[in-house]
Amino acid sequence: MTQATHERADEGNWPLLKSERTWGRIELGVVLLVAASATWCYIIGEYVGYYLNLKQGFATMTAGSMIGMLLVTLAVVPAATRYGIDSIVSARPQFGSRGWVITVFLLYVSIIGWNSLLLIFFGKSILQLLVTIGAINEGAGSIILPIATLLACAVVYGVLMRGASGIARVSNILFFFIVGVGLWMVYLLLTSDGIDLVNAKPAYASGNLQWDYITGLEIGIVSLLSWWPYIGAMVRVAPNASTAAMPAMLGMGLPVPILSVIGLAAILALETSDPSAWMVQLGGTFYGTIALLFVIAANLGTAIIGVYATAVGLKSVPALARMSWGKTLLLALVPVAFISIIVPDLFFNNFGTFLAFIGVFFAPLCAIQIVDYFILRKQRLNVRALYDGSVDSPYYYWGGFNPAALIGMAAGFVTYVYLLNPLTYVSKSPYEILTASLPAAVVGGVTYLLLTLIIIKPAGKGDYV
Repeated sequence: MTQATHERADEGNWPLLKSERTWGRIELGVVLLVAASATWCYIIGEYVGYYLNLKQGFATMTAGSMIGMLLVTLAVVPAATRYGIDSIVSARPQFGSRGWVITVFLLYVSIIGWNSLLLIFFGKSILQLLVTIGAINEGAGSIILPIATLLACAVVYGVLMRGASGIARVSNILFFFIVGVGLWMVYLLLTSDGIDLVNAKPAYASGNLQWDYITGLEIGIVSLLSWWPYIGAMVRVAPNASTAAMPAMLGMGLPVPILSVIGLAAILALETSDPSAWMVQLGGTFYGTIALLFVIAANLGTAIIGVYATAVGLKSVPALARMSWGKTLLLALVPVAFISIIVPDLFFNNFGTFLAFIGVFFAPLCAIQIVDYFILRKQRLNVRALYDGSVDSPYYYWGGFNPAALIGMAAGFVTYVYLLNPLTYVSKSPYEILTASLPAAVVGGVTYLLLTLIIIKPAGKGDYV
């Protein structure tokens, strides 16, 4: 009997049975909120603060976040909760019995990127905390940062060796602390620098308010599209879509703009979004210590969920399916540790490009899944075919790849890059009206729909009725 045989059901990518889907609205909502409440919110707020003031920025972040979360929810939650599958498996009917490796790559790269950001901030916060309480001096950073990163990886590994139950327990512990201190930080920042915030001007406002608004909206949308790799692994433990929909929208969608206000306000008033850089100065040693503990806890909680989602997704790869859960976790953790320890500044300084990468790919991906599941398949999937990689699989298409999905992704990619250069943020009309993510989603989804109706279905491929 192999090691994989002994794994818990939630440590693999096989469908969870109804009896194994035990998370209710509250339990799922707690986990999703803990996942959403991390340092990246401050970075998101910082980027919006480059273009908009406090009121404008919060409004656009909220609208963009809810739009992005709606796309992700529609794309993944119905299939994941109905069949007990994660995000990767839910994409197999669209991409084919081999083409789904594209989504594994997207999951792996995106979550590694987010987790690297989290652990970089984790290490910085640990360093700042030790300096604040007088345990070390700032010169010890070169030693403390890698040690803190390795410590975080060890904690994540230990928690996840207990599978989804470990996530639930840690989330329940972190929930009240994260919510309470997070709201307190928002209150402290807004009340301490109220006058400065009212008068603060965005540093890189374009002079075209409509363009600035749309860019704030775009940042909100692409930030929430990044939940695509995470959400399937979490909501599949819920019994149905009605249980998961509200926690997904409110637990993952709403906390991001609320906590992003911290970064938005800080970049406008203090010219830095990193709480480890301004909370001690603003709140003194005692309050600053509490805030730093919040950052440490929040980042650790989100990193745990991210590594879990990565490991579940990697289990879809046949070569890794029989690998032990512990080794799979290491595959998810080692690249994160490498980036966080060896090249942290290189990644950190290119965060804007990373955000654009998410919009370029996940916007058309979500649209393709929505069109396929709701319009073409009428919310029905062939569960056996999801795990059948043979040439006889209904989802084999041609060579295991569905050309409609590949062309749809390419069409969405071209649309996005035409409207907004992800490297320079130079845009072309009608970006200032439509954003880049939404047209990319529409073009990708419509292309997929037309190709399926014209080519795929008439050829008898894809198990369409």
